[in-house]
Amino acid sequence: MQDNAFGPNNVMNEVHSSALVWLRRDLRCHDHAALFHALKNAQKVWCAFVFDTDILDALPRQDRRVAFIRESLFELDGALRVLAANAGAPAPALTGLIVRHGPARRELPKLAEQLGVQSVYAAHDDEPYALQRDAQVRGALSNVGAALYTLKDHVVFERNEVLTGNDTPYGVFTPYKNAWLKKVDDFYVKPYPVEKYAARLATIPAAVCPPELPRVPTLPDLDFEPVDTLKVPPGTRGGQALLGDFLERIDHYGETRDFPGVKGPSYLSTHLRFGTVSIRELAGLAWRRAQAGSEGARVWLSELIWRDFYHQVLFHHPHVVGHAYKREYDLIKWANGKHADAHFAAWCEGRTGYPLVDAAMRQLNQTGYMHNRLRMVTASFLIKDLGIDWRRGEAYFAEKLLDFDLAANNGGWQWAASSGCDAQPYFRIFNPINQSEKFDPQGKFIRRYVPELTSLPDKALHAPWLARPADLAAADDVVIGRDYPQPIVQHDEARAETLARYAVVKANKA
Repeated sequence: MQDNAFGPNNVMNEVHSSALVWLRRDLRCHDHAALFHALKNAQKVWCAFVFDTDILDALPRQDRRVAFIRESLFELDGALRVLAANAGAPAPALTGLIVRHGPARRELPKLAEQLGVQSVYAAHDDEPYALQRDAQVRGALSNVGAALYTLKDHVVFERNEVLTGNDTPYGVFTPYKNAWLKKVDDFYVKPYPVEKYAARLATIPAAVCPPELPRVPTLPDLDFEPVDTLKVPPGTRGGQALLGDFLERIDHYGETRDFPGVKGPSYLSTHLRFGTVSIRELAGLAWRRAQAGSEGARVWLSELIWRDFYHQVLFHHPHVVGHAYKREYDLIKWANGKHADAHFAAWCEGRTGYPLVDAAMRQLNQTGYMHNRLRMVTASFLIKDLGIDWRRGEAYFAEKLLDFDLAANNGGWQWAASSGCDAQPYFRIFNPINQSEKFDPQGKFIRRYVPELTSLPDKALHAPWLARPADLAAADDVVIGRDYPQPIVQHDEARAETLARYAVVKANKA
């Protein structure tokens, strides 16, 4: 398998008596890189997850992501026991998942010492916080006689695996994609045969997890409140159900993916984020189907490659967290003060007066999900219609999105702001009315999330302030400004202001 996925500081094939697998964004037990290598290289293996309070303490007390993780861990605990039983492990009922709650930098080394393991295996995570945390954990583990080995799992190609002919990272997506497609083969999408060594899954000592206590804590145990029913089914079973449904539609993905009122996307982004599905499985399916002639699979594979692209951008250019990839874009003076704050609040709450923008923001607030086309539309509106710093929008999405992924979220926002790697030109400014008419022509999506406009005729839905009085009267006497807000900006005027705002970038380039 992909032994070369280990970093240069890792020891290959060093056999230990016992090991611990530290699960982070890989919440499954099939086709699992860290679990495979731990089982292959140790006689006894345990699996653990830490609800890291260094992260959790910054979240609102009701958070869909924590609920998704909790439910996925509950399923994973049972799946590990089944895996152990099928492999003939001794006392499989006493195997499963160890869960801790506290700072990972403290809890993980403490658990490793308690179990007496010589090695800890985990997947790479190139986010700034994760790199800092892993450095602290690596040092603490060395103090108790254990080594931390990390390897690739959540992307097909990472870090320095796809470089230009000059051994530099790509800054434009299309050449990166071409190189990615040239490099990929069956080896890179082949699953890790975890089952081959699963008999080495070890029983969990009672001193580590008392058998009378629940293995996976509840949300209240974690100081979080229960959430409404998750719109995305959690766990590996949830991911496989969504995948099965999508494979029946994948051939038409290219035709349907931009229309929020129809069932076009895969809806697998949350499962990719938390690793309840394997990126190798998804990319392999898309790659083979594309080779067989499926245009929809080819388009979807391109979206998966964008994901790899943004992760390598984050690895090579960590300054993108908080700063523009193209540094001259940090010179832009964004709108601020009470007026800008009022506009930002209207955008967040879905009351800008532009129905497609408002419907998208309400979808995000109500479900934790937003259609990909609408992520571009809402981001463009915030940045180039309201003149508000893209970082404010990025932070709001980071708080609300169930599938929040730093690399992809940052990449998407910088694309919309024209400040990112291979971003849209600064003078390309989405017209929210045109986007609405093109991608939700019958208003199916708008009517779902902006019910106050339900009775308007289709053509009037996209710019209701321009609707004929007769249409407004016939639509349950809708009054714009009372039942639904007037537009908070005029697009044509805002566009002119944006071009002037971005002039500083053009001047700096000159």
